[in-house]
Amino acid sequence: MDYNVQEMIFQFIGGLGIFLFGIKYMGDGLQNAAGDRLREILEKSTSNPFMGVLSGILVTILIQSSSGTTALTVGLVNAGFMTFRQAIGVIMGANIGTTVTAFIIGIKISDYALPIIGAGAILLFFFKSKKIYHLGQVVFGFGALFLGLSLMSDGMKPLRSLEAFKELTVQMSDNPILGVIIGTVFTVIVQSSSATIGILQELFAQDAMSLDAALPVLFGDNIGTTITAVLAAIGTSVAARRAAAVHVTFNLIGTAIFLLLLIPFTTFISFLQDKLELEPAMTIAFAHGTFNIANTIIQFPFIAVLAWIVTKLIRGEDSAIEYAPKHLNPVFIETSPSVALGQAKEEVVRMATLSLKGLEEANSFIHTNKKKHADIALQTEDALNNLDRKITAYLVQLSGKSLSEEERTLHANLMDSVRDLERVGDHMENIVELIDFRINNRVSLSEQALSELTEMMELTIATLKNATKALDTKDVRLAEQVLANEEKIDNMERVLRKKHIVRLNEGVCSGDAGVIFVDIVSNLERIGDHAVNLAESVMGTRH
Repeated sequence: MDYNVQEMIFQFIGGLGIFLFGIKYMGDGLQNAAGDRLREILEKSTSNPFMGVLSGILVTILIQSSSGTTALTVGLVNAGFMTFRQAIGVIMGANIGTTVTAFIIGIKISDYALPIIGAGAILLFFFKSKKIYHLGQVVFGFGALFLGLSLMSDGMKPLRSLEAFKELTVQMSDNPILGVIIGTVFTVIVQSSSATIGILQELFAQDAMSLDAALPVLFGDNIGTTITAVLAAIGTSVAARRAAAVHVTFNLIGTAIFLLLLIPFTTFISFLQDKLELEPAMTIAFAHGTFNIANTIIQFPFIAVLAWIVTKLIRGEDSAIEYAPKHLNPVFIETSPSVALGQAKEEVVRMATLSLKGLEEANSFIHTNKKKHADIALQTEDALNNLDRKITAYLVQLSGKSLSEEERTLHANLMDSVRDLERVGDHMENIVELIDFRINNRVSLSEQALSELTEMMELTIATLKNATKALDTKDVRLAEQVLANEEKIDNMERVLRKKHIVRLNEGVCSGDAGVIFVDIVSNLERIGDHAVNLAESVMGTRH
């Protein structure tokens, strides 16, 4: 008997491992094949909550993980690509999308798992095309999913004859909340509702569990799957934490509603099973799908209420960096090109303000070594890259419209300024990476070196600040100040390099510290050059 128990546990754990690997690998293949389009689907399809639900469904089907979609959504909210309210619809859609996995499992193709894995391996190892490699990932993962399920199923067969398990299922039938807790805890442990629902399908297929015991476990699975979003939201912006909280609240409310309606819901699923002559595994898939679709329909009209509840629960001002442009209205390109040009200028000024914020965060990182400053600086760099693409595309569209000579000059200057600001972001990112390298490799800079870096950093920040103000207000006096400051930065770079060589010769600084110091100084000098370009565009002397 001991050996059978060991074999049962080993088959179950091994099968679960292969199943989880299969789902992850299949999702990775689909995600790699889709590339950045997943992010674009979520960004573009959230103009209203209904479109958010549809995009949530689509992306979850593509990556085979509602947790993955929710984590991606939390990331987009944290990055400012999506508002908290837009995220609610996506999260609702993710819950519906994840039911597809249960329907796939409901199709009995476990007998063909090994040949499917073989076909996937051929695609992975015998073709050089990236597309075929990603297809191989999908096929291999699909086969592994069913192989894992088959092993888990074999491991669970003896459960039917275990008296303790029989008693547990009877208790779960009598006390649905126990079933919810078991489903929640198990899904939190394995981090996949698809896996727990797969196990539930097998237990139900083997008559090891009745329908009224299985359904509360299914509700619990939906609560447990929210743990991934909660983990993804740790240390993020207030809006991102609220998005994760919505996922938890939405599933808790849904479970509460369906526990109250458990008897009619169980009767309805039994009716479906008889009427449609469903296999046991497909019965659970239908129950899962019905629960999530009905839950979304019930709660969809109350999105504003859900947002209000979560806003009250998670207080605080949202400090997320907004990646998306605020001023680029495409309507003005056709109706009023002059207004559109003014809008583009506003966005360029906003981009300049962001680049300044990023540099200030990099400066804080030098002095505090706190990762939060590095994270904000790198987020800012991402935002600058996104604004670079969006503003440039807007200005390119605008270039074909009728503009006066003065407007044409401004248009050309804005195109150049966007490029300069994007480069400022790159240099700021380089500085953050250099500081990160210093921390990770425990490279210490001397007090003198730190003092010199602080002086140069503060001068560069002041110069970029003046350039931003000059760009916004067309203040020529401020622009001239930028040119004067830039000469100081250039001189400072030459002096600091010489001082650094002296320190190296005296053994005050290590070689690694020297490289970091020189590279930071060099990046600051380049930021000064880009600030001058911005100032010259204001003065009309840009070459």
